[in-house]
Amino acid sequence: MAGLVPVLIVDDQAPFRRAARAVVSMTPGFEVVGEAESGEEAVEMAAALQPALVLMDINLPGINGIEATRRIVAAQPEIVVMLLSTYQAADLPRDADSCGAAGYVNKEEFGPEVVQDLWARRTPA
Repeated sequence: MAGLVPVLIVDDQAPFRRAARAVVSMTPGFEVVGEAESGEEAVEMAAALQPALVLMDINLPGINGIEATRRIVAAQPEIVVMLLSTYQAADLPRDADSCGAAGYVNKEEFGPEVVQDLWARRTPA
C-alpha cells in the first residue's frame, strides 16, 4: 500500500474535531496531519502541511469555510476539499457549489465510508 492520505480537519468546535479525528483514524489509508479552528488558519496550514484532503466546516470565525476552500484550491488545485456542515444540501450557501470543493457532506452522515467514497471518486485508479 502506498503512503497514507494526509488529512487536515477544519472546524471551530473541538468536539467535532475530535469526532472527525476518530472517523479519519478508523478509515484505512488516511491519517490526520493537522487541525485548524478558523478559515485563515486552514489556509495557512494547508500551505504548510500540504494535505491531500481537507475536511472543511462552512461556518468558521474569520473567513468562512467557503472562502477558505476557494483560497486553498486556488493556491493548490491538487488538494481535495470536502465541505462539512449541519446544513441540508438544499440550504447550502449559494457560493458553496462554486468554491472548488469536491463535495458536501452533512455532519450527521460523516463516517469512514464517506471519506473513502469521496476519495475513490476524486482519485484516478
